[in-house]
Amino acid sequence: MSDELELLREWDADAAPLTGPARDRARHQLLNAMAHADQRTGTGTGPSRRHALRLAASAVVATAVTGTAVLIGTDGSGEDGAPGTSTPRVENAAATVLNGAAAWEREQEKEPVAPRDDQFIYSKRIIKETEQKTGKVKTYTDEMWDSVDVSKPSLTMELGREMWEEPAGKGGGVWPPRKWSELKKLPQDPQKLISTIISGSLGGSDDRSISDLDKLERFEAYWLLGELLKNPVLPQGLRPAAYEALALVPGVKTIPGVKDSAGRTGVGIAHTERGYKYLIFDPASYEFLGFRDERISASGKKKYIQLSHVVDWGIVDRVKQRP
Repeated sequence: MSDELELLREWDADAAPLTGPARDRARHQLLNAMAHADQRTGTGTGPSRRHALRLAASAVVATAVTGTAVLIGTDGSGEDGAPGTSTPRVENAAATVLNGAAAWEREQEKEPVAPRDDQFIYSKRIIKETEQKTGKVKTYTDEMWDSVDVSKPSLTMELGREMWEEPAGKGGGVWPPRKWSELKKLPQDPQKLISTIISGSLGGSDDRSISDLDKLERFEAYWLLGELLKNPVLPQGLRPAAYEALALVPGVKTIPGVKDSAGRTGVGIAHTERGYKYLIFDPASYEFLGFRDERISASGKKKYIQLSHVVDWGIVDRVKQRP
């Protein structure tokens, strides 16, 4: 069965590529559609769900902007972000890092204050972007105000540009959930967490074993767990459970010698299906450091390596308010 994500590559190959932000939004919309396809169709993982995902992929690309999304796959990154293929891979290295990250998190975490539905989650992140050919570096400070119950407009920034997210319609939502009541529903058993994510429903589950998931579903689990970990505030125990769930996803691998946006050398965790985006951890303590991603310029001629990490976050009552 063809991978639904390939539609993003095949769509109108003669058109100009998407801009970085538009490509990211399209990719996010597609994977969010994946997560909620079952809720819309009322079916499980059979043909109806596949049809819904294929329609979602077409709709996302058609409505994002005119062009085709460029999805870049790499086998790893050294200091300058260039692919590195000479480092041998250790089969269980990713599980060692991710389980170590879960243990580190459990030692540090305390029960956080739960945000009210009418509040906003504020976060500030630093993005260090390097143009791959010239080595030119730009640094951005992006701030976000996300409506907890998605009933109010949210304000986000992408590379210094402000973007408004409209309120979700009745019954709508986002991944990861922002409402505390919904986050609390996510299971903290790693295997059950993956099953819930793949089912596309907070109250649902997929009865298959993880080894039975196809390539799309394995990458879907990897991607959506990574999106969950971007949430700066989670119920106690959920973040380490997400790390342990990532360790169970087939195709997860390590990329050593990766520098984060603060200049610290760490080890990356990526997926073999789409190796351009990964999480970065301290190689000794396994503390989470940040994310690494790539984007393509509007002309399609430039590639940028993006490193990011969160420097501040909090719960606030209104947009533009800071903790």
